[in-house]
Amino acid sequence: MKEKIAVVTDSTSDLRKDDLSERGIKSLALKVIYSDRQYEDRVDITPAEVYNNMEKEIPTTSMPSPQEIEDLYSELREEGYTHIISIHISAGLSATYSNCKMVADQIEGIEVEVIDSQMLSMALGRLVLYAKKIVDKNEYSFAEIVEMVEKKKKEIEVFFVVETLKYLKKGGRIGKVSGTIAELLNIKPIISIDDDGEYFTFDKIRGRSRSLKKIFNIIKSRTDKDKKYAIDVMHAAAEDEGEKLLEKIKGLPEIKEWYFGEISPVMVVHTGPGLIGVVLSELDD
Repeated sequence: MKEKIAVVTDSTSDLRKDDLSERGIKSLALKVIYSDRQYEDRVDITPAEVYNNMEKEIPTTSMPSPQEIEDLYSELREEGYTHIISIHISAGLSATYSNCKMVADQIEGIEVEVIDSQMLSMALGRLVLYAKKIVDKNEYSFAEIVEMVEKKKKEIEVFFVVETLKYLKKGGRIGKVSGTIAELLNIKPIISIDDDGEYFTFDKIRGRSRSLKKIFNIIKSRTDKDKKYAIDVMHAAAEDEGEKLLEKIKGLPEIKEWYFGEISPVMVVHTGPGLIGVVLSELDD
C-alpha cells in the first residue's frame, strides 16, 4: 500500500498560521493558563496580551491533552493518511513529546513516529519545514524520512539571551543555567540547548549590547564558507534590537535565507519580555 504521510508539530514551532496552512502542516496548540481562564497558544491569545498582564499575573502553561492529540491523529487517519511524523518541542522543556508518544503507542490504524526535536521556536520550525519538504518529494519511505529528520537535528543550532532569568526560574525551565550572582553583576548568559534538550549556559557576557555582539560572533564562527545557511531571529518585545541583529547577520555571505518573528505566547510566559533568539540552520543543496 502506498504511504501517505502527514507532518504534525506544536505551537512552539513559531511557524505562522499561513506557513502551516499553505504547506498542509498540522499543529497542536499548547495552553496559556490564568487563574480564571485558559487560552490556546497562537490561536486566541497574542504575545502582547501576555506582556500586558504580567504585572497582574504570570500565567502557567500546559501541553496539549491526550484527547486533543488523539483527535488530531484520528482525523488524519480518516483523511486517508497511513503515517504521521509528529515533531515537537524538546522533551527536556515540555511534556508535549511524552503525551504524543503515549497516544502514538496506543492509536490503531495509522503508524505514528514522534520525534523529540530537542529544540524549540524556529529551530523546531526549521526541522518541521525540512520534514515536510522531503515528504512532499515522494522519493523516500517513511522510515527513511524519520532517519533523515533525526540526522537534520545536528545541523540546527539555537542561541538566545533574556532580559532576566526570573521567568525561566519561575516556570521551572532554568535547566543547567545558573545565574543569581551573575544577574547582580549584569552578566547576560547566552543560552543554548544541549543533547539532553535542556537549557545550558553557552557563554557569559557582561551587558546586553555585548551579549548581542557575542551572538553575532558565535553565528559568524559557526558558518562554513562552503555551505549555505538560513538564519531566524526571534524576539519577545524586543523588535528593534532583533531587527538590527538580523540586518548584521544577513551581511554574512553564507546566509541565504532569513526570517524575523515573535515567539509564541507560551514561550513568552517562560522568558518574559526582552528575549532575542537566533537559529542557525544548514541549508540543503
